[in-house]
Amino acid sequence: MGISVNFLRNAGVLAIALAAVHSAPVLANTVITGARMLDVLTGKMVDNPAIFVDDNGRITSIADARTVKWGSDVSHIDLGDKTLLPGLIDMHVHLDGPADIGGYRGLEFTDSFWAMTAVGSAKAMLDAGFTTVRNVGSDNRNDIGLKQAIDNGYAVGPRIVPAGYALGATGGHCDSTFLPPSLEKDGKEEGIGDSIDELRYQVRRQRKFGAEVIKICATGGVFSRNTEPGQQQLSEEHMRAIADEAHQWGVRVAAHAHGGDGIKAAIKAGIDTIEHASLVDDEGIKLAATRTRPVWFAMDIYNTEYTQAEGAKNGVLEDNLRKDREVAQIQRDNFRKAHKAGVKMVFASDAGVMPHADIGKQFRVMVEYGMTPLEAIQAATRNAGQALGREKDVGAIEVGRYADIVAVEGDPLANVRELESVDAVVKGGKRIR
Repeated sequence: MGISVNFLRNAGVLAIALAAVHSAPVLANTVITGARMLDVLTGKMVDNPAIFVDDNGRITSIADARTVKWGSDVSHIDLGDKTLLPGLIDMHVHLDGPADIGGYRGLEFTDSFWAMTAVGSAKAMLDAGFTTVRNVGSDNRNDIGLKQAIDNGYAVGPRIVPAGYALGATGGHCDSTFLPPSLEKDGKEEGIGDSIDELRYQVRRQRKFGAEVIKICATGGVFSRNTEPGQQQLSEEHMRAIADEAHQWGVRVAAHAHGGDGIKAAIKAGIDTIEHASLVDDEGIKLAATRTRPVWFAMDIYNTEYTQAEGAKNGVLEDNLRKDREVAQIQRDNFRKAHKAGVKMVFASDAGVMPHADIGKQFRVMVEYGMTPLEAIQAATRNAGQALGREKDVGAIEVGRYADIVAVEGDPLANVRELESVDAVVKGGKRIR
């Protein structure tokens, strides 16, 4: 008859898809509507979405609000003349680190103080539109405790992917470097290891007590003492052992890595995300862009505006501010180069270094340094969901995923600064007040 089997098959799939969109939704007790919705998987705007959600907070169907009806037993969240986007994801935060307490000022407070501050920081991030965050290292497993409190209804905040204690070498960025020997704890700090066996044990220990990602310090850092950002502090062999152990348990690994050699060693070792990547060189960029196993750069390119303006007042030491100044512009320029080279990128703010409520300001800088508004949004949605390995749960407004949604007044594809102040937040089909 002149019609190919493939044509018939494709036509059938299209008909089924259209029927699913326009038929009466099922298994829904909530519908969310708005003027338009950004589909971050295709980059297209969809007019008049009606997003149906079941009692588990997951999306059951998406229809055209002009062509479907729902019963009086379905709760309606009407977000009006707004643009809907997936809940945003920040891949590098410290919820138990208030930005306005730096240097030795932290010694003014008791140990449990930091966990208390994390509750407010989590709510601030949720109010900013970030419905999922990856907390890359905390003392006393504050991130794990807070996740449990949120998940069980005792606190309000985003979905947390916690790391527990960060792993590193003695005297490195992940170790305590501000105190004299007389005030150090007996033995090594939690998370610290100087051999392959010690580091493998720390991976197992963090996972045992609730870590869902392993954070390591491959190089020195900006806000630690007696370390320089370019210093490599874990060998490639050490990092490969950590990555192999974590992957065996189904856990991904994030490497704090400013220096070029540490970045390349981390990539070769099989680390999943490279945090900061400030001093990456051309070889490191090429290695990341061509790696068979996906590796993602998580580059925090806004927060230096806050740290340089407010750091001294907050108690940050001049040596730390010096390092911050030295890497800031290099990191931004390397963000542009890495993006242009095709490196996979995710949104990462390092909130805690700057106020948690202000993280939406980074979208502007990402666009200034080479991304389109859509690419910047995808870094905080689609890409982050993939890098977490949770694309069935978060990262897009799609059937099967959680109904995590934010609404803004205008068009973020025309003006990404719309995301600096979101108008509404929905998490798991429940509007956050």
